[in-house]
Amino acid sequence: MATLRDIRRRIGSVKSTQQITRAMKLVAAAKLRRAQERIQEARPYARTMGEVVASLALRSPRALHPLLREPGDGLEAGPTRKLLLVISGDRGLCGPFNSNIIRRATEILRAQEGHPEAALTLIVVGRKARDFYRRRTGISVRSEYASFFDKLAYAHAAQIAQDVVGAYVANEVDEVELLYNEFRSAASQRVLVERLLPIRPPEAPGESAGVEFLFEPSPTAILERLLPKHVEVQVYRALMESLAAEYGARMTAMENATKNASEMIDLLTLQFNKARQERITKELLEIVGGAEALRQASG
Repeated sequence: MATLRDIRRRIGSVKSTQQITRAMKLVAAAKLRRAQERIQEARPYARTMGEVVASLALRSPRALHPLLREPGDGLEAGPTRKLLLVISGDRGLCGPFNSNIIRRATEILRAQEGHPEAALTLIVVGRKARDFYRRRTGISVRSEYASFFDKLAYAHAAQIAQDVVGAYVANEVDEVELLYNEFRSAASQRVLVERLLPIRPPEAPGESAGVEFLFEPSPTAILERLLPKHVEVQVYRALMESLAAEYGARMTAMENATKNASEMIDLLTLQFNKARQERITKELLEIVGGAEALRQASG
C-alpha cells in the first residue's frame, strides 16, 4: 500500500506535469492565432490560382508545357508511377495529428502493393514522417525535408515544389499527390489527399469555357511562368494548413492533458486524505488500547 509520502510525492509530480501542459497549451494557442490568420489569407489566393491555371489548361494544348502532360503523352503507355508528398509535423504531443498522416500513407502504400508494377515514391516533410520511414525498408523515399516549421517561409515551399516539378518534368513520375492535414478548427483536422500534377482542366467547365483568350506575351511564356508558381503556391498552402492544424491539435491535446491532471490530482488528494485518516484512526486505537492496558495493569 502506498505511504503518505509516496502519495504526496505523486501529487507534486502530477502538479508539475500540469504546469507544463498548461504552458504548452498557451504557447500553442498563441501560435495558432498567427497560423490561422496566415492560412485564411492564403486560401483565397491559392484557390483563385488553381482556378486560373485550370482555365488555362482547358484552353491550352498539353504539348505547350510539361506540367500539362498526361501519363503516356508521347510515350508508350505503362503503369502509373506516383509521387506522394507526405506532410507531417516536426514534434509530437499533438494527439493523433501525425499518426493519422502516417496511417493514411500506409494505406496508400498497402494498396499499391497489389500493383507492384506501378511504382510509388515518397517525399516526406517533417521529422515525424522522416523518422518513421527511416525505420522502414523497401519504401522508396526521394527526398526528406524537416526542422523548418518554426520558421516556415515561402522559400521552403519553393524548394519542395522545385523537387516535385523536377521529378515530373524528367518523366520520373506520372502523378503527384499531396497528403496533409487540413485545418478546420482548433479541435478538428481532416486528412486530405489532393492531386497536384498533372494540371488538368476543370471537370465541369463553366459557360466561359468556349471563350477564346488573347495571350500576351504568348501562351508558352505565360505557362512557363505561371504553372511552376502554381505548384509552389499549392505546396505552401498545404504546409500552412498542416502547421495550423498541428497547433490546433497540440492545443486541444494539452487542454485535455491539463484536465486529466486536475482529475488525477483530485483522486490522489482523496486517496491521501483517506490514508491519513486511516493512519490517525489507527494511532488513536493504539493509544486507547495502550491506556486500557495500563489501567488494567495498575488495577
